[in-house]
Amino acid sequence: MRINDRITAQRVRVVGENVPEQGIYPLAQALAMAEAQELDLVEISPNADPPVCKIIDYQKFLYQQKKKAKEQKANASKVVIKEIRFGPQTDEHDFQFKLNHAKSFLQEGSKVKAYVFFRGRSILFSEQGEKLLLRFAVELEEYGKAEQMPKLEGKRMIMMIAPVKKK
Repeated sequence: MRINDRITAQRVRVVGENVPEQGIYPLAQALAMAEAQELDLVEISPNADPPVCKIIDYQKFLYQQKKKAKEQKANASKVVIKEIRFGPQTDEHDFQFKLNHAKSFLQEGSKVKAYVFFRGRSILFSEQGEKLLLRFAVELEEYGKAEQMPKLEGKRMIMMIAPVKKK
């Protein structure tokens, strides 16, 4: 943003609370108005015709911008992805054990990345791995929904499950 003497336009539109009468002024007059109030003339919208300027305390304005950016960053939700690994021949007890872990992960708001890892010739049983992941997604239906169907990437068949939004 350009301020005070760095503004190049001849005429500017002055807006803001500190302006007695908003309107289009010559640059020299706008600068004099800002100086009389011991504030800065800041170019808010340089692409407008004429450019829009505001009479404000520039340092305070920068501080508030940083503060807003910091607040937005703090409020942004961080996505946590938990992984659960299966083999193509996973037993029922192991499946239930991992299912319970996935339920707790989804309830705390984390995404779950479930995958079947194929070793050696077990890649021949890829449809068995797909059935396993689809069953996993159906069992977790009330806690989360599948973002993508199982897909084979190298020696892994991967499926992402996102938590259901609470109302």
